[in-house]
Amino acid sequence: MKIVVAPDSFKGSLGAPEVAEAIVKGIYRVYPDAEVISLPMADGGEGTVNALVSATKGKCYRIPVTGPLGEPVEAAFGILGDGRTAVIEMASASGLPLVPDSLRNPLITTTYGTGELIAQALDYGCRHFIIGIGGSATNDGGAGMAQALGIRFLDSEGHDLPPGGGALARLTRIDTTNKDSRLKSCTFTVACDVNNPLCGPKGAAAVYGPQKGATKEMIGSLDKALEHFAQLVKHQLGKDVRDIPGAGAAGGLGAGLIAFLGAELKPGVTLVMEAIGLEAQLEGSNLVITGEGQLDEQTSHGKVPWGVAQCAKRKGISVLAIAGSISCDPALLYDSSIDAVMAITPGPMTLEAAMTNAPSLIEDATERALRLIRVGEQRKKCSWR
Repeated sequence: MKIVVAPDSFKGSLGAPEVAEAIVKGIYRVYPDAEVISLPMADGGEGTVNALVSATKGKCYRIPVTGPLGEPVEAAFGILGDGRTAVIEMASASGLPLVPDSLRNPLITTTYGTGELIAQALDYGCRHFIIGIGGSATNDGGAGMAQALGIRFLDSEGHDLPPGGGALARLTRIDTTNKDSRLKSCTFTVACDVNNPLCGPKGAAAVYGPQKGATKEMIGSLDKALEHFAQLVKHQLGKDVRDIPGAGAAGGLGAGLIAFLGAELKPGVTLVMEAIGLEAQLEGSNLVITGEGQLDEQTSHGKVPWGVAQCAKRKGISVLAIAGSISCDPALLYDSSIDAVMAITPGPMTLEAAMTNAPSLIEDATERALRLIRVGEQRKKCSWR
């Protein structure tokens, strides 16, 4: 019997590799001779680096970079097992958790550190990049990222603009003369699960600005600055990024990655599945086990269990989802090609207790689910299809 284990993290409790390890232990309690392939997953957000590095037997690195407020922070990136593909979570260098609530101000926060991560990966020989762009503290259109890679943003007097989205209102010229020449031989794929345009009522500033500390007045200023930025990108670089779905992600970093690095935006879970070769790994499998901390109505909108289930169903493979909790009608999950679900809590339990004991609870839940499957296998001699 071949079983593929492909869960997301249980956020706040366990990373995807730890969840997968617990599921594998539960499998071996019931099927000690099973062939088990462990493929920790992610959707492009938190945990993407660890999931891809683990699945491809790559390596993680930590380096000092410039944080959102210009202060030094330590950020991580990974290089996959092929030695040429870098995976970066922009939040590691430019994320909202790096900025205290009292200091959040998207007029001045920068993505410069994200650009420094890219530059370091270039130094390590990487020429393909996977970038997750969720959880930003910024609204600078990716200008900071581009500055770290040699692109200059100049005002009417020829001075370099200071960091932050507010300064883009004074942008007069984009100078790519000193852009890192190695970027010409690179490809960039971006994990992006939002469809927001760069500007307007559904744009970066209006939708995501408030959570980054923007007042109503700031939102108006930031939106006008991004509008101006988009116009100059179109006129000077020949790239119209204003209304591209996803351009507004991460405070406009989506637009910047397209404009300055020629990036392609993809749904996060699709990108991760492609990177780890999930479809090929499913060949000959009898069962796929996926999961996440909470199965809910959002699961079918591009989250890991949904993506894994869609891939498995194309091959006629049954799918079991293990979850910390199930907060929706399971019928919604069955409609998303998930065949069965199992919560890890065997009875009433506090959230704190469930999170503390998550590894053993996941093992036990996996064992319970597979014992049910074994009963069906023994009684009906099912073919697993």
